[in-house]
Amino acid sequence: MNAANTPATADRVLVIDDDPGIRRLLISALQFAGFEVDAAGDLTEALDQVARRPPDVIVLDVMLPGADGFEILQLLRARAIDVPVLFLTARDAVEDRVRGLRLGGDDYVTKPFSVVEVGARLQALLRRARSGTSAAEETLLRCGDLTLDDPRHEVRRAGQLIELSPTEYRLLHYLLSHQGQVLSRAQILEAVWQYNFGGDSVVVERFISNLRRKIDHGRTPLLRTVRGVGYTLREQDDT
Repeated sequence: MNAANTPATADRVLVIDDDPGIRRLLISALQFAGFEVDAAGDLTEALDQVARRPPDVIVLDVMLPGADGFEILQLLRARAIDVPVLFLTARDAVEDRVRGLRLGGDDYVTKPFSVVEVGARLQALLRRARSGTSAAEETLLRCGDLTLDDPRHEVRRAGQLIELSPTEYRLLHYLLSHQGQVLSRAQILEAVWQYNFGGDSVVVERFISNLRRKIDHGRTPLLRTVRGVGYTLREQDDT
């Protein structure tokens, strides 16, 4: 590890990939970027690493022997391991991206990838995770019968509790904080994902779709798409 680049309280990354070459590449690059890095090649090793040295963020390959990345993510979430997860997916494997995001992954990069981009995305995931767990604003955000109680970290629609992933919660918080405004995908990427270097808009589209399914299904729609512009959260109007 490069001590000159590693702060006293470095963030710990767990890289889960069965390819030794990719593991070595990511370990070297992420250590140089200032992270502490552990690695695993399969489910058993991953669960052992998580138990011994809990990570702050995880890099998870989709294609793994035995249990694939999606199954590993489900096991981690079932064990209340809610740290951010960055998926590594095959180029243009849209189904992989969609499934990973739907299961609770936070972002993805496609192979072949830039190690600089991986590091930048991990930093963005950590920044936004920490902003979501800092001192809560003592306020109740509301749009119609939808409420977000930040101190309790609860979302309800017509009094019914709605379970959201950490990223879905941050997205809804941002939309509620700017309700009535039409927000572009770029604005949402920068505010929620903290990207300002051209993140893929499919991330926003998938999380919007997931959020709409959870808060609007069978109810009066609050989350609207403004074609060619972006998204807005507002109560039903007569226009």
